[in-house]
Amino acid sequence: MGLEKVLKFIKKQRVSFICSVDENGCPNVKAMLKPRKINGMRKFYFSTNTSSLRAKQFLSNPNASIYFYHKGLIKYTGVMLVGRMEVLTDQETKDMIWRKGDTMFYKKGVTDPDYCVLKFTAQSGRYYCDLKTESFEV
Repeated sequence: MGLEKVLKFIKKQRVSFICSVDENGCPNVKAMLKPRKINGMRKFYFSTNTSSLRAKQFLSNPNASIYFYHKGLIKYTGVMLVGRMEVLTDQETKDMIWRKGDTMFYKKGVTDPDYCVLKFTAQSGRYYCDLKTESFEV
């Protein structure tokens, strides 16, 4: 398994899961749409509400993981990446991943103060397929 193969798999998925850590040190998982932008195996960008629980949790504790999977009729494949999540509110980053339809979620548009970007930076990962797992560094 090479990192290029893993990245190709990630880019095909429509759903991702992000995991934050709450104030009691417990993991919290949330399903999200796929990342808006991916830079190699290192950087993943998601859009969310600044007022969201996840944004608050990542501001308090940036430790995070993201997960992608595909379940076929016989074969199950999954990739977990572990790293850190930043909550970004600078206009340049918001502009970078903004899409026209986002006004449905952020009424004031790309400058809406309740619109922010979650930037995940991967450090390591784990790949699962055909009853085999493999850990890797990013």
